[in-house]
Amino acid sequence: MPRRLVVIGGDAAGMSAASRAKRRAGDDIEVIAVERGLWTSYSQCGIPYWIAGEVGTEDDLVARTPDEHRRNGIDVRVGTEATELQLDRGRIAVRDVASGDESHIEYDDLVLATGARPVRPPLPGLDAEGVFGIQTIDHGRRVLAALATRRPMRRAVIVGGGFIGVEMAETMLARGLHVTLVSQPPQPMSTLDADMGSLITKSMEGHGIDVRNATSATGFEVDQTGCVSGVRIGDELLECDVVALGIGVQPDTSLAVDAGIEVGDHGGIRPDDSMRVADGLWAAGDCIEVHDRVLNRWKHTPLGTHANKQGVVIGVNVTGGSATFPGVVRTAITRFVDLEIARTGALEDECEGLDAASVTIEATTHAGYLPDADPMTVKLTFDKPSGRVLGAQIVGGRGAGMRINVLAMALWSRLTVEELMMTDLAYAPPFSSVWDPVQVAARAAIAARR
Repeated sequence: MPRRLVVIGGDAAGMSAASRAKRRAGDDIEVIAVERGLWTSYSQCGIPYWIAGEVGTEDDLVARTPDEHRRNGIDVRVGTEATELQLDRGRIAVRDVASGDESHIEYDDLVLATGARPVRPPLPGLDAEGVFGIQTIDHGRRVLAALATRRPMRRAVIVGGGFIGVEMAETMLARGLHVTLVSQPPQPMSTLDADMGSLITKSMEGHGIDVRNATSATGFEVDQTGCVSGVRIGDELLECDVVALGIGVQPDTSLAVDAGIEVGDHGGIRPDDSMRVADGLWAAGDCIEVHDRVLNRWKHTPLGTHANKQGVVIGVNVTGGSATFPGVVRTAITRFVDLEIARTGALEDECEGLDAASVTIEATTHAGYLPDADPMTVKLTFDKPSGRVLGAQIVGGRGAGMRINVLAMALWSRLTVEELMMTDLAYAPPFSSVWDPVQVAARAAIAARR
């Protein structure tokens, strides 16, 4: 009788684990994946661009449908919600979302890939029609339906200035709405230092967005039809027709906690580097915490890049192989219109206990004597005694953002600023100055160490 692997969660981590295990073990393993939604293996990150009209249909966001997974031998059960982990009995309780019917599924190995849930603060009017979280294809459908049917649609308020908030601000701008962004931190993108976040504020305001930093929403006004009509910030009412929430996410670990599984300071499960929680129990994706290689701390870093790799590690290990997930340096990138925004490693205020310093340089995306060279700002944080690179942030025009990968590799390899300055990077005037901006920042850091 084949060994049975049960996976809870049908997106990046869960289906990567399921697919890799089935590919390696074939008929020697039975793989069942339960997913409470109707889609598998889709791009959450692409949803704002779909709403903006840059992505044709929801199908374009799906990398592999449930039927495609089934043709590969995986028993995918969509519309099926896991309701309880019965770890002592080696089974889970599930409920059919449509019918309400309940049943149990036994397992030999269990993968928790339950993802994360949007933060929804308990504010008056939060459940009004027209207040949207942006996480699933269903969420995207609802936003598109509201934009198509609620007329006239003139004003949008984005609550939260993180990745989703910034991306939804661009989306609503592209849809022709007047946009207000309400951000609790001093500047948007709290994953950047405030001085770099101020560049995002400047760009947003330059595109006509009303940016309200260091401000919190205190409630939502609701009209007689039950639709949102405004967002309250203190005594002021921001009138609007639609609200997008981008306040962040939390690990969805309620099943794990109810089953007695311990979680970390950020609310996520902490597996070992093989992604094992206990014998026969594995976890991956946005429901877990990960090891930060720079700061040697646990962090919650919900990104599909990590989730896919973690799923692969589980798929290898559950079929008798040996693989590890080596941690993260928290590299991420997004954009606002033509402004590229990227970061990796530690922020300044995360470097307590270290003798750290930062330098900031101004450069251009390619040789300044060629047309259309856009400005870019690079901030580099480093350990003063050793010169080791600790973190970096880039904000600039087209061609700026992907340079963050050079800096991510510097962090991964524990390079010093001296070593970074001497790296062999490509050069031609249409792409860079002879000293690439990341090396210019390294030179500035070397000077600051003297």
